[in-house]
Amino acid sequence: MNQKNSLNIKLLIMEIVFTIVFVALDQLTKYLAILELKGKNPFVLINHVLEFQYLENRGAAFGMLPDQKIFFVIIAIIILFVILFVLIKAPDTKHYHLFRFLLVLIASGAIGNMIDRLVRNYVVDFIYFSLIDFPIFNVADIYVTVATTILIIALLFYYKENDFSFLTSKSQLTREVKYTDEK
Repeated sequence: MNQKNSLNIKLLIMEIVFTIVFVALDQLTKYLAILELKGKNPFVLINHVLEFQYLENRGAAFGMLPDQKIFFVIIAIIILFVILFVLIKAPDTKHYHLFRFLLVLIASGAIGNMIDRLVRNYVVDFIYFSLIDFPIFNVADIYVTVATTILIIALLFYYKENDFSFLTSKSQLTREVKYTDEK
């Protein structure tokens, strides 16, 4: 195994560890929500602005498509495979650190909510912004929403189209030939 592959494997392992930590944080907050909020009145953090309120969400974002557990699990698995594929292919240069981190956050959110669907048959939501009457959400939703928003901004203003040529087999072949020639 050459040094390039070794570095990429170390980076991928580190990303998996971060994913596990983020998923654990999400699951811990949901466990605490079940323990402290289920069957109780909302816990107001900031009056008329922010509160913790327990909700069992059997749908997707904002309760859309209720009781479609298998569909959501399949979509999550597809997303996770795509993210894993991209992380394996993505260069391990500083230019891609933000991109890779955002993919880790999106994967963490998908896994966190998928665990809920598989274990409980619903997703535990508990964060409610009453100021704007925003639907109740959870930490995994924050990972996905914030990471996706930053990713869109980065794709529009930071990354260029050719930055993702690593995803095509032709560019991979060209890089490998170039790498071999440089040795």
